Amino acid sequence: MAQADYDAFLLASFGGPEGPDEVLPFLQHVTRGRGIPPERLVEVGAHYHRFGGISPINRQNRELKAAIEADFADAGLDLPVYLGNRHAPPFFADALAAMAADGRTSALVLLTSAYPSYSGCRAYREDLAAAVAEVGERAPRLARLPHYFDRQGFVEPFVDATVRAIAELPEPERAGAPLVFTTHSVPTSMADTAGPTGGGYVGAHEQVAARVAAAVAERVGKRDYRLVYQSRSGPPGQPWLEPDVCDHLDELAGAGSTGAVLVPIGFVSDHMEVLFDLDVQARERAGQLGLALTRATTPGTDPRFVRMVRELVREQLDSAGPGPARCAATCCPNPRGSRPTIGAIQVDSDPGRR
Repeated sequence: MAQADYDAFLLASFGGPEGPDEVLPFLQHVTRGRGIPPERLVEVGAHYHRFGGISPINRQNRELKAAIEADFADAGLDLPVYLGNRHAPPFFADALAAMAADGRTSALVLLTSAYPSYSGCRAYREDLAAAVAEVGERAPRLARLPHYFDRQGFVEPFVDATVRAIAELPEPERAGAPLVFTTHSVPTSMADTAGPTGGGYVGAHEQVAARVAAAVAERVGKRDYRLVYQSRSGPPGQPWLEPDVCDHLDELAGAGSTGAVLVPIGFVSDHMEVLFDLDVQARERAGQLGLALTRATTPGTDPRFVRMVRELVREQLDSAGPGPARCAATCCPNPRGSRPTIGAIQVDSDPGRR
């Protein structure tokens, strides 16, 4: 398929509940087949009920979809935009069926996850492949856009947001407040094998953290920083990436810090894991420690991020462009067994043939 043949754009996200009655079905869908005890779902569900049973992610994705549509129109890019989710309506199969009904035959897909990992990339590609099978022969062909954690349109909004967050600290804490870069923790076994980039999951985040810290230093002075993790969800005996953000706040306070800035570089928007794990849990821990704490916002609908999406699309529509992102069959393996994916290639002994 030639790059210029794409006739639709799919914004592919995680999804979330939009009311109290949707919380438990949503969590059951997320954890299906994993043997998670019902009491654990009730515990996690309480996080959502604290916010009225509504995750902000769906609203934020609808806003991002509208921003992308407006940007495409302003740029003369005639590509209809669809939204589909892994775990909440509209599901991937709903979006693909809508494309088929509209006569669309091939779509570029942007994942609302910037980094290589099983949960942030391969799991999406597996669920997209399952949706294609569900819709059947009329389903459009899909091509994933590349990871974009290293793009200026993703990094620059974090720089500005971090500078604003530093300014929100009480004056005595501003000059020396360390930056605490956060992302979703994953099992160490997944982190070791995640992604086509050098260093995988951790290395990609460390690259972004270093770039943001350097840019912030040029504007408001150099300061210490560290990459930490949040939102761990696995069994206690399974090794996951550490340190946890709250444990790191303990370390900072113990070392004499009186303030800190959280920078959630692992996330595209301020969804539930950002609101609960950082704005509730981490803020409560900071209060107990007497630590002044602020948080940078995520890119969301920042015009630079939206423009970056268009640039990724243009690269694929250009016949001289790099072509769609494709992952080796062994990239970010599924710990629960092999499933078909979109955009997979077989491992080849000659990398130049890929």
